Amino acid sequence: MPKATETVPFAPRLDPTDYQSLGEFRRAIRDFLAFSEESARDQGVTTQQHQALLAIKAHVGPEPMSIGELADSLLIKNHSAVGLVARLVERGLVRRHASESDRRRVLLTLEPRGDDTLARISHNNLRKLAVTAKSLRRVLTMLRKLETAHSAKPEADAG
Repeated sequence: MPKATETVPFAPRLDPTDYQSLGEFRRAIRDFLAFSEESARDQGVTTQQHQALLAIKAHVGPEPMSIGELADSLLIKNHSAVGLVARLVERGLVRRHASESDRRRVLLTLEPRGDDTLARISHNNLRKLAVTAKSLRRVLTMLRKLETAHSAKPEADAG
């Protein structure tokens, strides 16, 4: 993934509708994130707790998610994940247990209360995403246009 400070070697000219799409998309993302944060608060959890519940539920692997994997997923330090998990366990949202294959690994699963909380927030968020789908479609169309222009540029230079 390119860093924000990297310079794009070939930057096709953007037209006003491209900038409008980017602006609308940025606004839609910020609006969605604010909505999601409020939805989490309405369910009595912090944004980070909601993100942890979602990461644990969405985890794919041979075993449930470990604390280290949660830290990686949330882009936080391992000790911060340990504290976050402790608060989730204390609230009855998550259960910690040792891995059968490696007793040193602490695995995480959602308790029924955590599953219910996540389901309510997720239903709200999906309804909100349905409303913002128009902005998402516009920016995807713009991205396809830019990809086409970018892939066509080397061919034009070769000729």
